[in-house]
Amino acid sequence: MLTQLHQTPIAAQTLPVFAAADFRVEMGANLGDSLGVYDDLHLDDVYQLARNAPLRQIRLTARMDGRLTLDHATAIGTPGARLHLDCLLTLMPDIGANVEVLVMVEVDDDGLIAAIYLLPLSPLRPQTGYTLVRKTREGTHQQLAQLACVSFTRGTHITLDTGAQRPIEDLVAGDRVLTRDDGAQEVRWIGQCTSRAVGEMAPILIRAGALNNENDLLVSPDHRLLVHPRRDIRRRGRPEHLVRARELVNGIDIIVQSGGFVDYFQLLFDRHQIIFAEGIAAESLLLDPLTRAALPQENLNRTPGLLLGHQRVASGLDVRPALMDRGQSVSGLKRRAM
Repeated sequence: MLTQLHQTPIAAQTLPVFAAADFRVEMGANLGDSLGVYDDLHLDDVYQLARNAPLRQIRLTARMDGRLTLDHATAIGTPGARLHLDCLLTLMPDIGANVEVLVMVEVDDDGLIAAIYLLPLSPLRPQTGYTLVRKTREGTHQQLAQLACVSFTRGTHITLDTGAQRPIEDLVAGDRVLTRDDGAQEVRWIGQCTSRAVGEMAPILIRAGALNNENDLLVSPDHRLLVHPRRDIRRRGRPEHLVRARELVNGIDIIVQSGGFVDYFQLLFDRHQIIFAEGIAAESLLLDPLTRAALPQENLNRTPGLLLGHQRVASGLDVRPALMDRGQSVSGLKRRAM
């Protein structure tokens, strides 16, 4: 039976975006125009990103009814304004692989366009021609959900209730996995997607031994790991901390592994859990108004109370770089929690 906990009213996510004004048509029907919305876009137009165009951090919140708004902590845009996912574009560069981008539209109180933002799913290079080869309004929420999902990669060993370890790709719904707080719990759903391992989708490699893990662990960049901090950090808070993998990067034994493709897997339980991957305590998928679009609709229809039963796990404390002493790197967190 699904645990009926209080609703998760909103979910927040920070993403890197360019302003549309920095991405203009250099050849084609809309010559000189900045990136527009779906109905104004012409296939075969060639765009170029301005030199030194700043990549800004947009922070959005999603509500239970699906509405997106700009959070008060956003670095670009008007806090509280509505945000609309307009379309998904495929751009073909002069050289290299195609790039997909999400077009996001800020709307004012009168329902008019206040600003347009470009969220690249792969890096965009300045002063490079990008030909618009495809535009669609399908899959925009699924793409955003994939960015918000925490994921393990193919080959990751997950600890079962028996203590045995099994590669994540061999797990099936119904398997019982060992959790830190609730003992053995059944997997409700396993998601899988393949992505180019670049930009916001490039995974973080935690080499064997970096966090006392026996084997390499490869996870999505915002995946939170439960670790023991060093003595100088411990005095600031609780003895265990949840740290995003991207914040542990030190360029030595914890690195961004960019290039090629990566198979991402998401594990969903009746509630948000801390499980064990290659011996490291790591979070499972948190189902919230942002990530629920990653689930097939039939799964949500079969278990309508699942979203209501999810809240962020209480064990541990999120650590942000601002909490660290100057000169003290998060890479000093070297021991796993068991």
